[in-house]
Amino acid sequence: MLAATRRGREIVHVGTLVPVGIVGLGRSGWGIHADLIEADGGFAVVAAADAMEERRREANERFGCATYVDYHDLLADPKVELVLVATPSHLHTRVSIEALQAGKHVVCEKPMALSTADADAMIDAAKRAGRLLTVFHNRRFDPDFLKVKEVIDSGTLGPVHLVRMGHYIYERRADWQMLRRFGGGMLNNWGVHFVDRALVLLSYKVTSVSADMRHTVGSGDADDHVKVVLKGENGMVVDLELMSCCAMDLPAWVVLGNYGTLTGSKEHLTWRYYDPAKVPPVPPAYEGPAIGRKFAEPEDLPWVEESAYTPETNENGRIFYRALYRTLREGGPVLVTAESARAHIPILDECRRQCGY
Repeated sequence: MLAATRRGREIVHVGTLVPVGIVGLGRSGWGIHADLIEADGGFAVVAAADAMEERRREANERFGCATYVDYHDLLADPKVELVLVATPSHLHTRVSIEALQAGKHVVCEKPMALSTADADAMIDAAKRAGRLLTVFHNRRFDPDFLKVKEVIDSGTLGPVHLVRMGHYIYERRADWQMLRRFGGGMLNNWGVHFVDRALVLLSYKVTSVSADMRHTVGSGDADDHVKVVLKGENGMVVDLELMSCCAMDLPAWVVLGNYGTLTGSKEHLTWRYYDPAKVPPVPPAYEGPAIGRKFAEPEDLPWVEESAYTPETNENGRIFYRALYRTLREGGPVLVTAESARAHIPILDECRRQCGY
């Protein structure tokens, strides 16, 4: 049983489940978060808001929850402790701030906000309300990214110079995600995840940003072709490619280091390297003519090859929600802080500035 009482601005809940209200029952709210909440066991959907009657009926049948046409009524529901904001992107800031002001904790879908100023307003609202604001950056916990980071951090490839992350599809998209007025576009949809990952690899210290954004094969007026190059204080360059006009399979990952290379797809990675302690140093370069007019011969290096399967599952989201439960019920640390989610937004602002978006 769940019960709730109010004591000033504090919401006191009896029981261990976290009561959730979902604002927006579309692809994300229904197809991702509702499934994760249901599977986790630590949460209970007690309310849902959506403009479509059919979606409200489905939510009531599935969860036995209260349903609302107007999300403000959900925010006023005393049973709701945590609000999931899964609206179209241009509404994230407004709904999140209103939920925080109503005394609710908030999980906001990505993108957190469409500008740095909006993100700062959200963080300020959370601090003023004394409530948790977190953002669903589940792609930080994808198996392929975690394995790539593990290989880089191990030093196996030596000093790393270039990391390329790619999202290549051929998709003539024609929904609200292709309209700028709704915060659509590849940069806001997938770019947030890729730049967020890049910042992790660059220790959140970026010295330069270069971007190219285009509208190619989709409908609407938003970008569906994005290239962003980031350089970090650590000397690493991270090259991000997110493209909707690619009709061939290209590697999702390329990592180049002094002693080896990693490449592969989201599901399978291979890396080839050698141990520098087992090879002689590179001989000094000589100034004279090429010996025997020969081109350089490939070295016979003691290459080692490893691989890993990294199948994509919903485990990244389950990691997020398990940690969120520990934060709300056991005093555990916040897995994705609002401040860390904000970190990439100035970079997105700069990309849009450079490209006229």
